[in-house]
Amino acid sequence: MEIDFFNPVIDSKEYHPNFERLLPEKYINARRLFNDWASGFSDRDGKLVKEFQSTFNSTFWEVYLYAAFKEMDFKIDLSNATPDFLINKCCSDIIIEATICNSALGKVPEWDRTDDYQRSIPKRFWELNKEAMIRINNSIISKVKKYEKSYSKLSHVKGKPFVIALAPFEQRFFNLQNDRPIRAVLYDEYVNEDLALDHPELYPDGPPTENLGFVEKENGAEIPLGIFNDNQYECLSAVIFNNAATFSKLQALANKKGEKIMISSTWSTPPDGKVKHIEKWSSDYEEKITDGLMIFHNPFAKNKIDPELFRAERVCQVYPGDEDWTLIFENYEDRLLTRTAYTF
Repeated sequence: MEIDFFNPVIDSKEYHPNFERLLPEKYINARRLFNDWASGFSDRDGKLVKEFQSTFNSTFWEVYLYAAFKEMDFKIDLSNATPDFLINKCCSDIIIEATICNSALGKVPEWDRTDDYQRSIPKRFWELNKEAMIRINNSIISKVKKYEKSYSKLSHVKGKPFVIALAPFEQRFFNLQNDRPIRAVLYDEYVNEDLALDHPELYPDGPPTENLGFVEKENGAEIPLGIFNDNQYECLSAVIFNNAATFSKLQALANKKGEKIMISSTWSTPPDGKVKHIEKWSSDYEEKITDGLMIFHNPFAKNKIDPELFRAERVCQVYPGDEDWTLIFENYEDRLLTRTAYTF
């Protein structure tokens, strides 16, 4: 029996703001596509639709991953209660645990659309990226602890690569962060766009990359960056990330003639990664479900993953070269950076 995620099963007072926004008739094609994404998905505890309607983001991310893995020709085993996925390709098993970044207590949630929303769109990115680094680090470390405490002891997990699939929903405009915070958290490589914006004449080839060492929380605590730069997290084989796996991806992919949906997107374009801005009606716009996906491999992982398993058009992978520790950035100059949909 196929799941209808948009058939209300809870009181309207309990709706998550993101779910409630999608109920008008103008979103019907995107809603249908989401249900298609979930075709064959297992409701293992009978709470999937309720959680989607009341908390939204984590369930949306899991269904997106399920659909993306199918698109990439993985066999998907959902028979175990935890972790979330056991996927297989070319006789290689990979354990996937899905998680998201939520907003910190007392911070403005990502779904907030108060009157100052448009005026709040950042022109500089340090504050957004810093908050993202803190929340991303927190989400990864908590899942690693969960793995060490319980997942690693499960028979279907032992000896297999363990991957955290992470989506950022920690603040408004999270979709603008691209790889800046996650790359800093994992490899201590921070792409400083603000410097290039302030002094474009000094950086004709693009923004510089810096080693920050740490990021400081509001209470003064320092969070070390570069968790993939030694073997302290050797149990974690890779991190899957996508800041563009949002409802606007459904609108971009539904592509129905006559719909008044404007897709505004930025792309890194080959051969040199020049940023290109594209605005088109959804019916004329082309995007794949896997666009925006990034896989960051851990050079020190105990159970490494062959990049070939995730290799696909415009899917970015970061992994160590064969001869030294130098990182290879595959498809970095040919990928989706950001995308937003506007419905008229």
